[in-house]
Amino acid sequence: MIGTESPVLAVLCGDQHPPDMDSIEHVAAVRYTDEAGLKKALHGADILFVYDFLSTAVPGAWEAADKLRWLHIASAGVDPVLFPGLRESDVVLTNSRGVFDDAIAEYVLGVVLAFAKDFARSRQLQQERTWLHRETERVSGRRALVVGTGPIGRSIARLLRAAGLSVAGAGRTARESDPDFGVVHASAELTTHLGDYDYVIAVAPLTEQTKGMFDARAFAAMKPGARFVNVGRGELVVTGDLIAALRDGRPAGAALDVFDTEPLPSDSPLWTMENVLISPHMSGDFIGWRNTLVEVFAGNFERWRTGQPLRNVVDKGLGYVPSGSN
Repeated sequence: MIGTESPVLAVLCGDQHPPDMDSIEHVAAVRYTDEAGLKKALHGADILFVYDFLSTAVPGAWEAADKLRWLHIASAGVDPVLFPGLRESDVVLTNSRGVFDDAIAEYVLGVVLAFAKDFARSRQLQQERTWLHRETERVSGRRALVVGTGPIGRSIARLLRAAGLSVAGAGRTARESDPDFGVVHASAELTTHLGDYDYVIAVAPLTEQTKGMFDARAFAAMKPGARFVNVGRGELVVTGDLIAALRDGRPAGAALDVFDTEPLPSDSPLWTMENVLISPHMSGDFIGWRNTLVEVFAGNFERWRTGQPLRNVVDKGLGYVPSGSN
């Protein structure tokens, strides 16, 4: 066990406390806080659990983290907390890798089918009580490029392949014979390969290298008729370039679950584009996901208390958990 006194745990959660914290509260001094109280909660805390994973308040309160040894964020992406102060510190950073993989893959398959089978138009015609026979596309034999080869990307690749699509990946390093992607292209050469695919799925982590990777040049490289899906981070996309590209018909459509500004402003042209499907950052949020996030943290907390290695340790230089890590 780490130390003889009860560890102090700060939980950034706002008004919505995480569920199922009883077992942790029995062995730790838990301080639930909103953004305004974070500095006070961090002073003397051993652990910070960022349950409100969309919050950007941690950098501003960091000066109060005088005893912090471990920070856990309740998401796979760590960009809200990966700032210079944390990078340069000895504080261990862990994430909730694995919770959202299959749910996000199901979302991606769903929007691929929605595009191919023209579900949005069918719903519109139903509301108009209009009987209009159309032909739709097959997904079998179509080609998909998954940009981001971490666990979520791999789940997407497996599910799309099961539906009959031919799938490749794009990641930091090009390689052949990957078990899930087959071929993996180097992200640095992305525009060279975009024109070969019918569906382009963005699920890369947000880093200095990936920020704005989908810009006017990338969209212009896509084939006519291609669809773009973003379930990674909104900042992977230059939004103005995407809007202009959609108006020009390349890509022919987009399914967007994440945006550089959330909530998506009501005056965004994306809301009214017929070739765009919008969801409010919910692609991974299945029934019971909040409980699962706490289970992941509780499991790591028990490992921390008993001196065992933590799972899902993020490489703070890379910005994600390296492949092959626990």
